[in-house]
This record gives sequence, structure tokens and C-alpha cells, in this order.
Amino acid sequence: MQLDLINRRGLVLLGCGKMGSALLEGWISRGLSLGATWVVDPQPSDWVKGLVRKGIHLNDGMPEAPAVVLIAVKPQMMGEALPQIAGLGGGETLILTVAAGTTIASYEAVFGAGARIVRAMPNTPAAVGRGITAIIGNAATSASDLDLAEDLLSAVGQVVRLDGEHQMDAVTAMSGSGPAYVFHLIEALAAAGVAEGLPEAMAMQLARATVTGAGELAYRAPETAAQLRINVTSPGGTTAAALSVLMDPETGFAPLLRRAVKAAADRGRELGK
Repeated sequence: MQLDLINRRGLVLLGCGKMGSALLEGWISRGLSLGATWVVDPQPSDWVKGLVRKGIHLNDGMPEAPAVVLIAVKPQMMGEALPQIAGLGGGETLILTVAAGTTIASYEAVFGAGARIVRAMPNTPAAVGRGITAIIGNAATSASDLDLAEDLLSAVGQVVRLDGEHQMDAVTAMSGSGPAYVFHLIEALAAAGVAEGLPEAMAMQLARATVTGAGELAYRAPETAAQLRINVTSPGGTTAAALSVLMDPETGFAPLLRRAVKAAADRGRELGK
């Protein structure tokens, strides 16, 4: 991380809920100075309150020109929250937002077109350092601004750069909302096990371990997801029987997920208007 700049000029977190806290914890582990960190949150967690003893500034003003402001409030709180930092849009501060559904144009309306704004979409596995975040900057951002944003967000996982903001709704629908789809897969897999005669607790244990283990294998293995699937599938075996249902071109998993992701992306476009 580019800690010299941040520790010298300061970092402000506007909102420190689950995502803001995950990022803050990652930055602290990499050497962020708590004395150079300002948190603005009307309902801080006990963990954040505990950091005050160690030097963090909690609801205690903010520096005049911090290096970075992270906006991590819920979209419905933007109207109340953004005026608190509207004066930081002069171009000296990089404004990094991880809030869903709020467009760059909306931020430029508050901070001005000359403000350096990077919009990011992380996901909840950031809480365990295994998130993935997509970023896109406005016209005022430089290559070094994007490097700084990527550096900060890599504290909680991987980072990809988009070609344009028009791709953000697809990212939101896929990786942003995607953990919920996986959690529902665990629920559904466990329920299927119960239907086949397993005790409920055991079925859930098996389902959670299967999904998380397969995810870890997909993360570590050099093979493609398709090849990993083939590796598990013996011709004419039990897995092949199940996949004949899941891979049905009309009623299977792929068309169902396409409809689900499209529904989420369409809703994202509606919320962004």
C-alpha cells in the first residue's frame, strides 16, 4: 500500500459498517496509522469504538485535504452523508466509493466534475480477505489514482478494472450479489440431502463443506472450471446423472442463473436512474 501518502495526509471513512470495517481491518494489518484515520459513522460498532483508545479519530472532524475518502454508506443514506464531505471535492482528495447503485455522475453533482472519483463494487467475502472488487474512475482520475484505489482494495481480495461504468451493473449482479446465490446453493443442496434421508444438521455440514471446498479448489487449481467439473464426472456415474439435470439447456442451472443475473442487473440500472 502507498502508506506514506495516506499516513501523512490522512484517510477518512464515511461509514464503517461491514464493508468499511473489513477494509479498515485489512489496511491496519498492512500498516495504516490509526492516528491518520478518521471514521464518520453515527452508529459505530464496538470494534470501531475500541480503536479510539489506539488513536483512531471517531466522529471527530476530519483533515482539510485527506489523501483518500472512502464512501461506504448505504445508498439511502447518501443524501444525509455526502454533504459532510462535499468540501473535499476540489481535486486534492481521491474519493473512493464502494456504495452500490450510485453513479459517478451523482457524485460529480455533489463534488464537481473536477473531483477525482473512483467507483468500486466489492463483495462480502472481503470480510475474510477473499473478496473481488471492480473499479472504474471518472475523467478526472489519473493512472496513479486507479493504482492507489487498486492498492487499497487489494487489502481484501482481488481487483479488476472495468472498461466503462456501463459494466458496473453486470458486476453488481454477478459478483456483488453473487455470494447470496452461493449461500442459497448451500441451502438448496442441504435441503436436497434432507429429502434423500440425511439428518438436517449433517446435510448442512456436508453442503457447506462441499461448496467451500470446491470454491477453494477452483481458486487454487490451474485447471478451468469446466475441466474441474469433468474431473469429478465419471461417464454414466452419479455425477453425470445429476449434471444431466443441472446442464439441461432449457431448465438447467445456466439458463436459471442467466435470468437471475439479468434480473439483478436490470434492478441495478433502475436504482441508478
